[in-house]
Amino acid sequence: MNALKKLMFAVAGFGLMASGQVAMAQETPTAAPAGVHLVEAAAVQALQAKGALVVDTRRASEYAEGTIKGAINAPYDPEKSAKDAAFDPAQDKFDLSKFTDKNKDIVTFCNSGACWKSYKAAVVLAKNGFKNVHWYRNGFPDWKSKKLPSE
Repeated sequence: MNALKKLMFAVAGFGLMASGQVAMAQETPTAAPAGVHLVEAAAVQALQAKGALVVDTRRASEYAEGTIKGAINAPYDPEKSAKDAAFDPAQDKFDLSKFTDKNKDIVTFCNSGACWKSYKAAVVLAKNGFKNVHWYRNGFPDWKSKKLPSE
């Protein structure tokens, strides 16, 4: 009986480890995708001061609860494609009509490294010929933790 209990605990432990690995695989890449610049909060502030368009890619309800001061909402929703760097943007919805100047600096953000919306939006913008795309991977939680201007 003791051996059976040990086996059951070992199997349960392995299952927990495997599920942890799946959760880690859900994190966005730590490097920016092709055609996109990875930025931190200070760079977002500097870009915004120079006229960059800061884009909150979260749902409208999340945007309404709080966002970076001056950010516009362009939800990457519904997000049906895989949470993977090789995602298929054709499965998703992202309205590019809010972006008219392909030379303007654009910063995308969402809810940190576990949120794929800003990563995917940045990829879609870059693939559609936008030349100055920036991705704020740490997103709104990082911005709030630094007590930077929000609305």
